[in-house]
Amino acid sequence: MKLGFAVKVLGEGGLPSHDARRWQSGPHLRHSLEHLTAILEYLGRHDIRMYRITSDLAPYATHPDLPQFHRQVEECADELARVGALARELDIRLSSHPGQYIVLNSENDRVVEGAARDLEVQAALLDAMGCGPEAVVVLHVGGGQGDALGRFEAGFERLSDRAQARLVIENDDRTFGLRDVLGLHERTGLRVVWDILHHHCHDPDGIPDREALELALATWPDDVTPKIHYSTPKTAMEERKKKVGRKTVTEWVLPQLRAHADLIDPIAFGQFLREIATGLDFDVMLEAKGKDLALLRLREQIEREMAKPQRT
Repeated sequence: MKLGFAVKVLGEGGLPSHDARRWQSGPHLRHSLEHLTAILEYLGRHDIRMYRITSDLAPYATHPDLPQFHRQVEECADELARVGALARELDIRLSSHPGQYIVLNSENDRVVEGAARDLEVQAALLDAMGCGPEAVVVLHVGGGQGDALGRFEAGFERLSDRAQARLVIENDDRTFGLRDVLGLHERTGLRVVWDILHHHCHDPDGIPDREALELALATWPDDVTPKIHYSTPKTAMEERKKKVGRKTVTEWVLPQLRAHADLIDPIAFGQFLREIATGLDFDVMLEAKGKDLALLRLREQIEREMAKPQRT
């Protein structure tokens, strides 16, 4: 089982994930790839074999008013091939996860067009790096108004074959539960990434965890290792101060269940491995605010626990 984390590297003083300069400064994919190379080397040093690249790797590549940025993937073909070769050499599984504004089932056609452009670029990047079918672009269904699932299918049909082949769908924590995305799989062939925290937040069909995991894994072909998302809900309160007249008043804000914690609960994760995941083959993308530090801590805790003598 590979454990991965998303985008931001906190260890060794932190590493940038991409060229984040504004368009006026001429940011470019070639600079992002230098940052990605440094990240892959860091992952190799720490035996981390799974990583979610930022969806901003090619800055402004789909901006409709900035055509000077639209050919970055073609302009960096050689650099992308070299980065992909390094990822394969280090056995690092890559993926991406476009943000909340990439909505393929929007009721606004311009939003759908923009989402399709973004997904095409994400797929083109993974293709140019020579990634296998395990390197996917993860997307939520989107808004729930009207015939939302039908609009998603229509948006999916607007994608090229290569973008369709990279796309996978994830159950969300508010609107589209596992049964919804399994229905989309049946109609489109899209693979399903099961998010366990989202499932615990929104599971109107009452599907037990083991069954949910098996159903999601079954949407993947036999020759590709599936992946899931795992996170621990945030439990820490936040302290906020505000002015009330001449006084400063302290308020305590309780976290939402769906918010991610800084670290992964090792007891819950160990129980998940023993009771839910046993006998199944898949990789796990950890979603924690502590990023790589959370992964390294969890791995250390799990390995230490496994090394203990088992009670009889």
